[in-house]
Amino acid sequence: MGGQSYILRYAQTNAAITTALEANRTSIAKPRGFEKNSDDSVRKRVASVTPTSARGRAHSPPVSRPRGFLACLNPPPLLLVHSLKPRSTRLSKGEITEEEYEKFIEKETKSAVRFQERIGLDLLVHGEPERNDLVQYFRERLSGFVFTQNAWVQFYGSRYVRPPTIVSDVTRKEPMTVRWSKYAQSFTSKPMKGMLTGPVTILNWSFPRVDISREIQAQQLALALRDEVIDLEAAGIKAIQVDEPALREGLPLRRADWNSYLNWAGNSFKLSTAGVGDHTQTHSHFCYSDDIFPHLVILIEAPKSDLKLINTFRHYGYSNNIGPGVYDVRSPRVPGNVEIQERLKAMLAYLDQSLLYVNPDCGLKTRGWKETEASLINLVEAARWARQNHA
Repeated sequence: MGGQSYILRYAQTNAAITTALEANRTSIAKPRGFEKNSDDSVRKRVASVTPTSARGRAHSPPVSRPRGFLACLNPPPLLLVHSLKPRSTRLSKGEITEEEYEKFIEKETKSAVRFQERIGLDLLVHGEPERNDLVQYFRERLSGFVFTQNAWVQFYGSRYVRPPTIVSDVTRKEPMTVRWSKYAQSFTSKPMKGMLTGPVTILNWSFPRVDISREIQAQQLALALRDEVIDLEAAGIKAIQVDEPALREGLPLRRADWNSYLNWAGNSFKLSTAGVGDHTQTHSHFCYSDDIFPHLVILIEAPKSDLKLINTFRHYGYSNNIGPGVYDVRSPRVPGNVEIQERLKAMLAYLDQSLLYVNPDCGLKTRGWKETEASLINLVEAARWARQNHA
């Protein structure tokens, strides 16, 4: 009797194992069917990309465009910009309903916008309370990606992410950010900035396909983001930031191979932003960007380099708008008003004040609200001082 019971349990366990193994084989095989999952329309669209695709609808000289942008937005010199931090929600844990989540996002967005208006920022952001991660949020809304459930990878410090795998052609299923940017713009007269993550950063922070080149994958991502950028412009968003913090991370080990990478990476970035007209600002943020100079408003991390990057920009004759970060956001320390003033004085020795944007050196999602508010208030006061003494 005992032997029969053992055989029955063994058979049941063996069947369960067999079922689990078969499910695993199916799961592994599914994302590897690249050609079966391919989207012919995406491939045709990539094939139609030409060198002029990255030039935009209007072809005014790059140097003249930023001044036209500033006149359109009509800000004072030393434009104040920043990126707020996202706040986590309990929706994914099933602790709140979809309706409760929507109301939460509306409340947080309005609170973020009102705070920015109150302290005197010129160009606002909606605060991104609906986003879980600067890359994951977009990859979850683009076709062609799969995620693991538990394969967390250390990003930096105590922050961990789940890098996805690109398994088929990438497309945008529907607008990803337009709703909340448009909502934020609806209750402020100040210009709102749309915030996106760039194609090269999304690629570099994913496991890429092996059957097509990284360049083609970057182009597919760029075209998907280009549609989002165009939709943001149509929704009345006057400035759109496409961040590329990881563009430099993809540089080949051999410097002799850098030009090839920077050419296709830079073109992919430009392809994603070039669908808008001259009346719309295009911004970006780059980490360690002394080798990268696109024709757009560029936000860079200057404090950690002791402002050496500023001299680099002067050396190359950079004449477009630039936002060197005035304090390091990775420290909980609140920078003082005088400290920021000194940084601005040093920057104005190299840069014309009409080109300078005043902002932190990166997004503020790692900082608490108390220190964020104190730091931004000091940033605004320092910029006002600079306007009075240097404009």
